[in-house]
Amino acid sequence: MPLGPLTSNDSSSPIAARRSGTGAVARPALFDLLERAARVTVVSAPAGSGKTVLVRSWIEETGLNARAAWLSIERDEHDVQKFWTGVVEALRGTARGSQLLRLLEPSPSFDGWTIVERLLQDLAALDERLWLLLNDLHELRSDEALRQLELLLLRAPKFLRFVISTRHDLRLGLHRLRLEGEITEIRGSELRFTLEDARLLLQAAEVRVSDRALTLLVERTEGWAAGLRLAALSLARHPDPERFAADFSGSERTVAEYLLAEVLERQPVDVKHLLLRTSLLERVSGPLADALTGGSSGERMLQDLEDTNAFVVSLDTARTWFRYHHLFADLLKLELRRTAAAEVPVLHATAAAWYASHGYPIEGIRHAQAAGDWKLATHVLSDHHFTLQLDGQGATAHELLRRFPPSVAAADPELAALVAAGELDRGSLDEAQRYLARAVQTAESVSEDRRGRFQVLLAILRLSLARQRGDLPAVINESGRLLAAPEDQPDQLPLSEDLRALALISLGVAEANVGRHRDAERHLEQGAALAQRIERPYLQAYALAFMAPPAVMQRSHRVAVEIAMRAIELVRRHGWSEEPVVVPAYHVVGVVRMWQGQWEEAGEWLELASRALRAELDPSQGEVFYLILGELELMRGRYVEALAAFEAGQRLAGMLAATRPVSVQTKSGLLLTLLKLGETDRVEQALAKLTDEEVRIGAGQIQLPLAALQLARGDPQTASITLAPLLDRTAPVYHNNWLVMAFLLEAIARNALGDAAAAARALERALDLAESDGVLSPFLLYPAPELLERHRGRRTAHAGLISSILDRLTRTAARPARVEATRLREPLSESETRVLRYLPTNLSAPEIAEELHVSVHTVKTHLKHLYAKLAVHDRSDAIKAARVLGLLAPRSHGA
Repeated sequence: MPLGPLTSNDSSSPIAARRSGTGAVARPALFDLLERAARVTVVSAPAGSGKTVLVRSWIEETGLNARAAWLSIERDEHDVQKFWTGVVEALRGTARGSQLLRLLEPSPSFDGWTIVERLLQDLAALDERLWLLLNDLHELRSDEALRQLELLLLRAPKFLRFVISTRHDLRLGLHRLRLEGEITEIRGSELRFTLEDARLLLQAAEVRVSDRALTLLVERTEGWAAGLRLAALSLARHPDPERFAADFSGSERTVAEYLLAEVLERQPVDVKHLLLRTSLLERVSGPLADALTGGSSGERMLQDLEDTNAFVVSLDTARTWFRYHHLFADLLKLELRRTAAAEVPVLHATAAAWYASHGYPIEGIRHAQAAGDWKLATHVLSDHHFTLQLDGQGATAHELLRRFPPSVAAADPELAALVAAGELDRGSLDEAQRYLARAVQTAESVSEDRRGRFQVLLAILRLSLARQRGDLPAVINESGRLLAAPEDQPDQLPLSEDLRALALISLGVAEANVGRHRDAERHLEQGAALAQRIERPYLQAYALAFMAPPAVMQRSHRVAVEIAMRAIELVRRHGWSEEPVVVPAYHVVGVVRMWQGQWEEAGEWLELASRALRAELDPSQGEVFYLILGELELMRGRYVEALAAFEAGQRLAGMLAATRPVSVQTKSGLLLTLLKLGETDRVEQALAKLTDEEVRIGAGQIQLPLAALQLARGDPQTASITLAPLLDRTAPVYHNNWLVMAFLLEAIARNALGDAAAAARALERALDLAESDGVLSPFLLYPAPELLERHRGRRTAHAGLISSILDRLTRTAARPARVEATRLREPLSESETRVLRYLPTNLSAPEIAEELHVSVHTVKTHLKHLYAKLAVHDRSDAIKAARVLGLLAPRSHGA
């Protein structure tokens, strides 16, 4: 495993090669990018792209040799100990590394996790930049070593810089660093040689060609470094470099001649016929080959070709699908165009029909487009568009849609409707409306046999447009039309089961948004059950995610979280954890934990929601996100941040067609925040400007900030009168958590009025409502410790809850500035130690679970035990205590 610091006398390095005149080219723009790079730089590009040359040249050019540790990973490396030994030795080979790092001796009981922790401890005192350059990291085949490296990357001191070169992206879980701007990525596109780079390369090889020839050379190679270097070597020996460069695209003629002579021309006539007529396919099966050739032995021929290594490769273990080697396919296409150009469109059309009729719509559409058969392409895409979306292939559907000429979309109502769907997915609602109107205006031109299907497409589009605009009555209306019995809609085909599930779910979502929670639960449950029965997991996750919010209102926090977790587990199994479909589930778990006073965990769930949210495309969910975030910051006492979140939610609400209950809830939270900031005049002015619609749909919710304002101004009598409609449910709030707050405010008001009995009754009612769901936050937002202490001395069913609240209030008020831990209560287990090592990374509990390949519940159990053993109550103090005890490396200088 080649390793160590870079030195200028390394005769095997590209730098030495450059000095000896073999033509390495300086890349100042990339050098500058590396110089300004973040803590971790990833150079990811195919073989021959110049990754190693770039990094070594940069180190040499900038004089960083003594501060750069280089480790090249050997081919197919599985040895974890060898890897980490190489890392340590490479770092020790630098000037500063030799002073800080301990020698690593080989050991039969080697533990890479321990080595990472030791590295972090040794490097904590690092006070100048040191580079660790890991070359060909794609050759490291140990998942354990990669996870350990990931931990080092996440927790390394700020002066330790990493440069990783690899042929493909690695599973290193670097999304956190990417979000924090700690990663610089250099891809193949940046490594491609420009015209000037190529000119310098040829000059170093003492080759001169014209600008035109050089341009052709760069275009033919697409700036691929290895291709240009091979060309330079050939040009240096060629008697006429100018002509060679100009004809470089023809230099592959030797390959073509070889393939013609040694492969194609040696095949029987029927095999050659098959190869040529199927060359325009990305993959081919026996039946498809038979359709294109009119024969019946396609599968046997393809298997025979593979058996004889004739540039044919099977794609499945059953050997039913095959592809041709890329160079061979290029040759076959060229030969087909040369010998039978007129047949090419016919072959594409035949392939399109075969694919479409055998359940391969994507390939069918592509070949129909290649044949110029826009009608067939439109029909196949129209018939399968929503199926592709529901299968998670929306990006492919958009790519196919972009291939249609604009003139076709203008003339074909079905294609216009599909373009409208594409605009909806991009959030261009006005453009979507324009194309939808065009489709409706030209609907008469749709053939009678397709008219029913077309009407379903239009209904789905109207439903989607209404949903994105927040026009909830229109959503309910369109969903109802879709779900109507066929005899009620004679011009519309019966719904397919997947579209029926979509309509049920859309109806349920709209009903939930207007407060019709029982109807919403019923339709969402029907949609989820249907989606599960027809095996549409994306739709099932969609339904479950939106079932969770009504459960908060109608059932309990426990049930709501259970439903949300079903949705979350489902999307995780399918790799959709950052898809918008799961956002409501993250919201529910976050909001429940927020009301329960588990604010750190609530923040973790909202972080997951933020990654999946596309607020500009779904402002309704964006508004909900900022509502919950604002409430969380309000409960935490971070009032400026809460205000910013509520205002962000209001901006998104302005994009929707009508005021929703959640909009009034946002305004209520904003006013409560302003009161905490002492902005009583602003609150009074805002209450005076409430619209009739806001009062109609959220009278109870608005009473809360009004009562809080009256209490803030020393008028408990009026506050109690204001709260009365909430307490008797004539002006309901959105869920019982807010009713807990209403009864608490009533208790505070009655106590101020000297009515101890009424205060006790109100407080007992607040505790009744809070107990079943473990709600703490209202009592922390409006602390009343004396009232609670007095109540604990009375006959109450909630002495335990009161003790929990008072303990939380006491801990919050007397929080220690730093941890003085001197010893563990008991030793940490190996699993607990592994979880501990991830705490300084700021990864959420679900993310740590993914990294360690365990359940979230397991991580939370380990955290609970960790906190108990460290005698702390949260993550921040756990990190401090672990550092005091030497279980974690100390914070690096300046971190």
